[in-house]
Amino acid sequence: MSAEPGTVRPGGRTARVRAAVLRAAGDVLAEHGFAHLDLADVARRAEVGKTTVYRRWGSVTGLVADLLADMAEQSLPREETGTVLGDLRANARLVQRTLADPRQGALFRAVIAAATCDERTAHALRRFYEIRVAEWAPCVEQGVARGELPPGTDAGEVVRAVSAPLYYALLTTGTPPAPAAADRAARAAFAAAVAGVYATP
Repeated sequence: MSAEPGTVRPGGRTARVRAAVLRAAGDVLAEHGFAHLDLADVARRAEVGKTTVYRRWGSVTGLVADLLADMAEQSLPREETGTVLGDLRANARLVQRTLADPRQGALFRAVIAAATCDERTAHALRRFYEIRVAEWAPCVEQGVARGELPPGTDAGEVVRAVSAPLYYALLTTGTPPAPAAADRAARAAFAAAVAGVYATP
């Protein structure tokens, strides 16, 4: 994605325009879903010219891809507690808080729904989770090094096992997961990892 000619100015106008447009796009997704995301409406909400939005993002899917990239960049960094279980619980609680947030939870539901029928959105969503899993994988790797988990444990699989039940609960019940569900997901993933479920033979 290249910036529109003339938007790179002192004071970071390009960054301000991107932030305003992505915020507006996120609002529309959270309020109305992917089907109602329109570049002209986003430009109006962001108070920027339609030409700017069309030139920079080109399409709704291009805008959603950039929104997901921005969300990955803005996500909180990994928390280190000193134990694998503590780290996995911190990860689970971060996911739970995100999904329980009225705006963020609705936004994720909209993007996940869109990803089922749009390949570019699906690719952007996979990339988002690749970044987040890579951010948290070291907590598992450190646990292996400390002897808390078996050698050969697949760090990415353990991290995904933590968040999977939380997303599943949201998508199948429509109800955001509670903190207790986050703790349960972390304990389950940890127990499975200790038992060698995620270790490479």
